[in-house]
Amino acid sequence: MFPIILRDSEATKKLLEAILDSPAGRRSLSRLARTCHAFSGPALDILWRELDSIAPVVGLFPGHLLKKTRKPGMGLSRLPRDEDWATIFKYSDRIQRITYDETANNIAPSIFSIFEECRPQGVTYILPRLQELNWKVDTPAALEHATIFIHPQLQVINLEIGGKFAKINAFLADMSSRTKLKDSFTELLLRQDELEKVILVAPGALGPGVGHWVASLPQLKQLQLDLTGRSPIAVEGFFDELGPRSGYSTPSSIGSRDSGVFSGEEIDFTDIRKSALRLTGDFPPKGFAKLKKLHLTGEVGNIAVFLKHIESSIVHLDLVIDDPPDKADWQDLSELICDRFAQSLQTLKISATPSSKFVDLVRSTSRAEPPSNRLSLEKFTGLSSLIRLDIDLPESIMFTAVDIQCLAKACPNLESLKLCPLSRFPPPNGPKLSLNALAPLMEHCKRLHTLAVVVNAGPGSEKVLRSPNISSPSLQRLHVGHSWASDSLQISILLSHIMPKLELLKWFQEKNRAGFVEAHAKAWQTVSETMPHIQALRSVEKSFAQAPPPSPQKAATFEKSVDATVTKASRGVFAHVMTSEASIQFSPVLQDRGVEAKVELSEISIDATPPRAEIGVEAKPVMVSAAVAAIALEMNETAKPPSTADNTTFHEPADSIPLDILQVRQ
Repeated sequence: MFPIILRDSEATKKLLEAILDSPAGRRSLSRLARTCHAFSGPALDILWRELDSIAPVVGLFPGHLLKKTRKPGMGLSRLPRDEDWATIFKYSDRIQRITYDETANNIAPSIFSIFEECRPQGVTYILPRLQELNWKVDTPAALEHATIFIHPQLQVINLEIGGKFAKINAFLADMSSRTKLKDSFTELLLRQDELEKVILVAPGALGPGVGHWVASLPQLKQLQLDLTGRSPIAVEGFFDELGPRSGYSTPSSIGSRDSGVFSGEEIDFTDIRKSALRLTGDFPPKGFAKLKKLHLTGEVGNIAVFLKHIESSIVHLDLVIDDPPDKADWQDLSELICDRFAQSLQTLKISATPSSKFVDLVRSTSRAEPPSNRLSLEKFTGLSSLIRLDIDLPESIMFTAVDIQCLAKACPNLESLKLCPLSRFPPPNGPKLSLNALAPLMEHCKRLHTLAVVVNAGPGSEKVLRSPNISSPSLQRLHVGHSWASDSLQISILLSHIMPKLELLKWFQEKNRAGFVEAHAKAWQTVSETMPHIQALRSVEKSFAQAPPPSPQKAATFEKSVDATVTKASRGVFAHVMTSEASIQFSPVLQDRGVEAKVELSEISIDATPPRAEIGVEAKPVMVSAAVAAIALEMNETAKPPSTADNTTFHEPADSIPLDILQVRQ
């Protein structure tokens, strides 16, 4: 059976991380992974999560391929086959952060050629879950090798180059092209309405269409956005399509700024109206109904603009800001967080962007003055649900006693507090906080078990040592980093009073670490050695003080009984309601009436045949033939006129008949 602690993955992770942070922790964790099958998987995840060299990855090749087994970075004696990569792929999913330093000269250049050319077919990325890549090179060829490990899931890449590289622009362009957001992004994912986690760090991720799509996801619980280099107007544009309901912007609506009067000097009652809307429940919905975890990167002002539009009950808030932030913007952001998420926020992490960390890295390698900016916590109020606060900034590392006092009153249920534990304070400028300044945390935060802060430790004040309330019953782990220490014995006495249950005390002991001061490290070593004895002595003293006094003599007692039976009486009241029925007959009188609307018809026929007449004109010309016989007659006197059969005498014409006029009529 598996141990009970393995049922809670978070508790198992915390346990293994504590083992890793202890002296010789990596060796202990490695032995645990080899000897215990139940802890093998989680322990290997912690061991392989962060690598400071590529040599462990090369060492996963079979031993017969390596030129030197103890120095795998020297290269391979022959090219690997597909089955030789099995062990690398077994551990590659565990690696999240890897570092390469060309100046270390422990990796042969031929290794990168093997990674690029000899990997099995179908394998696109050797380290598919790599999130952070640290690449320190001095030659252009070594810079090009970084492209082997770049993939779309990579979140952070830190480049440190030694000279002028002609191909740096091409490298940056290639790196950016791998994470470009498509124009049809929202259309492609329109049907994915069951998404619970969305991470958008590509250009174009703040478009109104993307904002509308993200806000409309009903099951969205975790959101990560990058606001770096954007204007406040662009951040506001993310919410442009999350418009109010119809009628919300009318003068009569409670949420409108328009009073209906054309005046430029009218009072703006927006905040009052918003308060009324929250009370009445009529505030227009803006999506993100189930959003619980929010991760934002960018300037503090842009983050404040974004959070103004979030009405969800955020539980985990992770902010990656540019350090140092603008003081006014930081104050506004602090007030906004306390106003919006006071009742729900449980975890708040504030870290720096990679560019801010790079500036701090340059400062640590030069003789520049150490950072001395203050991050005020005075605006933190009412965070009653906050149980974890992590602040890790390279520039804003100064905290005062006032900040600790305000934080202790604002977060009474705090369990883990980290205030820039990696900060450095080289002489002569030391930390502003002292161990006495931590007294409010011991007094008000009764659940605090982990504290990481850099202090200027010294003897405890009489007020603190005499106060029994300034003693934490739960604090078990203290990480002081590069803290200053003056008197080891007095520090041990003070710690044994305010932290009587302290089990783990950590400080930086590496001499090659930036900001290391040997005198302070030796002082903390002495505190670590003497404090357990003082704690044991205090425990014995408290056992004496808490011993119960001797029992008093037994006094004579008498038994007497009193009848305390309560007299009860039952009384009933007949509350039968008298009812009566009344009915009214309502029968309407109906009449049928009909009207015959028959139209009278008559038929009339009209002969519409038009009369016709035929008229003909005969235009036949009349032709008359007239003939005149002009026969010359000769007169014979002796002869008688001839006669016919009827005795008719035919007279022959004379020789000529004189004519004056000859008319011929037809």
